[in-house]
Amino acid sequence: LQDAAPTHLVTTAELAPALPDTGAAVLVLDDPDTERELAGRPDTDPTDRDRGGPITPGHPAYTIHTSGSTGRPKGVLVPHANVIRLFEAAAAHLDFGPTDVWTLFHSYAFDFSVWELWGPLLHGGRLLIVPHTTARTPREFLALLRRERVTVLSQTPSAFHQLIQAEQEDGAEEPLSLRYVVFGGEALEPARLRPWLSRHGADRPALINMYGITETTVHVTHHRLTPAAIDHPGPLSPIGT
Repeated sequence: LQDAAPTHLVTTAELAPALPDTGAAVLVLDDPDTERELAGRPDTDPTDRDRGGPITPGHPAYTIHTSGSTGRPKGVLVPHANVIRLFEAAAAHLDFGPTDVWTLFHSYAFDFSVWELWGPLLHGGRLLIVPHTTARTPREFLALLRRERVTVLSQTPSAFHQLIQAEQEDGAEEPLSLRYVVFGGEALEPARLRPWLSRHGADRPALINMYGITETTVHVTHHRLTPAAIDHPGPLSPIGT
């Protein structure tokens, strides 16, 4: 809130007391006066005149902070056009569609969540929000992937290694519906994927290593891992171009 310096805060009666005093005007959505005011408003989308001007692709879509690995985390303003560019570029390599089920595994404070949120929404798929405790319990998460027939999974390598271990310990033969596993957020060691490769192969799901930084909007490189890259990895994992 200090970085954003908002002029208005939109909240609920339950959450309002927890907000710091920023000097911003506070709109409490479930306040009776607010509810009466909203009930008299149109239920259609606002026009450019209502907004005070047109929204363009260059307008900010969100502010998200860097990891702070070189100091204090910095807020990055990311425009709508960058998010569209992300998925237009991905379309040349990945075939997403309305039958896909994506997980929202990561915190919305981590830019991997932008990929997880807008991927299904832009392609007409289904977004599955993973409960906090499930995301931190690999066996529960594995069961959720099977039960909900998840097809697109985005993971940091460290989280995926825990999932591999959970599947090995589980021993069940029930198949997964995954089409893609997308790695990001950390360096990937291909050799550690051998247990997964021996069970699932490298085609379904396809294993995709992607790389990017907050300022470039999630991912900017793409590399599809092959059995050769996993069985005989070099000193560094390819991150593509």
